[in-house]
Amino acid sequence: MDTQTAATKLAEWTACEERMRPRLSTPGLVGSEVMKSMNGMAFMEKIMAGEFPLPHIGKTLDFFPVEGEPGRIVFQGTPNLSHYNPMGMVHGGYFCTLLDSAVGCAVQSMLAQGVGYTTLELKVNMLRAMTSDTGPVRAEGKVIQVGRQIGTAEGRIVDAAGRIYAHATTTCLIFPMP
Repeated sequence: MDTQTAATKLAEWTACEERMRPRLSTPGLVGSEVMKSMNGMAFMEKIMAGEFPLPHIGKTLDFFPVEGEPGRIVFQGTPNLSHYNPMGMVHGGYFCTLLDSAVGCAVQSMLAQGVGYTTLELKVNMLRAMTSDTGPVRAEGKVIQVGRQIGTAEGRIVDAAGRIYAHATTTCLIFPMP
């Protein structure tokens, strides 16, 4: 990616973060009855539109969903010092949580009303270090296949210049919500 394109993308991502940051200050929960009343994509759309609160993990790790469609969800976050491990770089848990959110919600976006999911397995490969100088990153999750009981998806974390930091696959259990 050329420098001008990367700079334009970085400016777009930074503006997106500035719009979303006020919503991170008031995370909340959506009850299971509300979740059961709509399909997975409708639920994700309400979070992205600000009609439902962001989950608490979004505030804790400073990330949020920014775009999506059935089978594809994108989260954005900006790593900072609070995400560091003792070696002076972003902890692997940040990578894993960001990717688990993206790939899991990609599966969720394909689910019918009254159906939920949980992660059974997550495989993450970290390819390069992140620091507070990395700037915003995006984790894009894409469904591979969703069946009646099992869903699989893959994802990757990239920066505005298109550099890949990690990639992952997941297997999710799909079930009727109690």
